[in-house]
Amino acid sequence: MTVFALGPDEQEWCAELRALTAERLSPLAEKGEEGRVNRPLVAALGELGLLRRLFPADGALRALDLCLLRESLAQECTEAETALALQGLGAYPVVQSGTAAQRDRWLPEVAAGRAVASFALSEPGAGSDAAALSLAAEPDGPDGWRLTGEKCWISNAPEADFATVFARTGGAAGARGITAFLVPADRPGLTGEHLDMLSPHPIGTLVFDGTPVTREDVLGEVDGGFAVAMATLNLFRPSVGAFAVGMAQAALEAALTHAGARTAFGGPLKDLQSVGHQLAEMATRVESARLLVYAAASAYDTGAPGLARRSAMAKLLATETAQYVVDAAVQIHGARALRRGHLLEHLYREVRAPRIYEGATEVQRSIIAKELYRSRP
Repeated sequence: MTVFALGPDEQEWCAELRALTAERLSPLAEKGEEGRVNRPLVAALGELGLLRRLFPADGALRALDLCLLRESLAQECTEAETALALQGLGAYPVVQSGTAAQRDRWLPEVAAGRAVASFALSEPGAGSDAAALSLAAEPDGPDGWRLTGEKCWISNAPEADFATVFARTGGAAGARGITAFLVPADRPGLTGEHLDMLSPHPIGTLVFDGTPVTREDVLGEVDGGFAVAMATLNLFRPSVGAFAVGMAQAALEAALTHAGARTAFGGPLKDLQSVGHQLAEMATRVESARLLVYAAASAYDTGAPGLARRSAMAKLLATETAQYVVDAAVQIHGARALRRGHLLEHLYREVRAPRIYEGATEVQRSIIAKELYRSRP
């Protein structure tokens, strides 16, 4: 298979995912509370075997499979997509850098949808500049530390059953001196609160007041935590673009249906040149973003050079495209799309966040610019 077209088996798999999501997951999503972890939905993702696809027993997860999974779910139910993605984001440091004991304890629970994971990197003063984090891990005896500080904008916080937490164990500035810890939610001194966000994602804070951790909780190497974070983000960044493409496709489909059925000025909306050209532009941008996402995922899977540039381009184009397409679909629908509960009202709130998290649009442009010059002779 090339990066330019999916094979019949993959197309069929994506169609099955969309149908399964619409039938089994969307009803559970509708019963959930916005901004909170929907545990019945997470459990259903486990029962249907979708979470297990994040942790294949026969080898590493293909980035392209992750993209197809996220795009397909997002097209039918953004809540299901987000629940699955946050499980992967929180657990993948354990997959890539955890000990056998850590993997045996947590990964089966995550895959079954019984344990909720969290990825705790961002802080009130360290968002896009992840290396600037200041959560302190102060030595406590020969093999332990105590965590003091706050994490903010954290997925599934404070409801997650465990969090991958990045803290500063060394005195070195920047990326050096950061260690990743696996911190169960029942540790003393760990609290948090929900944040009421524009998008309906479960997001909150984590506050550490002398929370104890030991060497058994370390993921990877002491002072090597930044590499743990980047390894996870490198895998998941193209799939953020896939999430955006799924939302954009859903908005495009809604616009096509409405423009074909709605009459104005003596005929269907689609026959107005201004609307027809708008639909053509939307479709072209969605397909362009999809192809760039697939190309970035394939580059990751094959170990092709220029991964940082490709991933940044994919996330940049896909998230900006999704914002444009959802907004254009709202415009084509008119006031009805602004009513609470309308698909496009929901997507309008959902689509804004991916332009910020896992590296804002401006950060992606900076990465691309640096990589352009890095590759020059």
